[in-house]
Amino acid sequence: MLNVAALNHYYGSSHTLRGVDLDVGDGCTVLMGRNGVGKTTLLQCITGLLSPNSGVISLSGSGITKLSAERRAASGIGYVPQGRQIFPLLTVEENLKIGLPARRDGMRRIPAEIHELFPVLADMKNRRGGDLSGGQQQQLAIGRALATQPDVLLLDEPTEGIQPNIVAEIGDIIRRLHEEIGLKVLIVEQKLPFARRVGDRFAIMDRGRIVASGEMGTLDDDLVARYLTV
Repeated sequence: MLNVAALNHYYGSSHTLRGVDLDVGDGCTVLMGRNGVGKTTLLQCITGLLSPNSGVISLSGSGITKLSAERRAASGIGYVPQGRQIFPLLTVEENLKIGLPARRDGMRRIPAEIHELFPVLADMKNRRGGDLSGGQQQQLAIGRALATQPDVLLLDEPTEGIQPNIVAEIGDIIRRLHEEIGLKVLIVEQKLPFARRVGDRFAIMDRGRIVASGEMGTLDDDLVARYLTV
């Protein structure tokens, strides 16, 4: 389990995370909220790209708050950032191999299951990442994160700018990841239909705080109107 407790973060004098508590257990948790409420900041604190001012982050009972981003990846945190951030001049195969040094089993070849999940990555292994479509780049970004052998996969806005058929495919793959291999998933997502489809639980952020959470079936119209409607 990934656990965040009493996490605070500041950008200068701006208090961006305010005592955030969040548990990510089995299945898929969807982190929701309007733009600018701290969702990406929270993910970056979990992955080690930002340092919280106070609070504790733990993975399977072990504290990781003081670990570098590289050591957190090696501990089992996989991350797909907003905007994908693949390496456009490297080939698909080279992009996937970048995640391999973080693996705990020492394997230095691309796992076959990544190509089973994303056949297009096998077909285009020698193409440069920058030549892929947006949907293909998103599949590459997820595959690169899976290559690190994560226990928890964090995805920031995975459906942003993606064509509907690929969005549906990504949703199916996320379901498979936690249903078939037990991968724990935390997604930042704005699209409510997608969130309801893939999520087992939800957490809503507002002004740097978690203001509501629960089973996805309890996400009612009142919460949507108060915290999610623009």
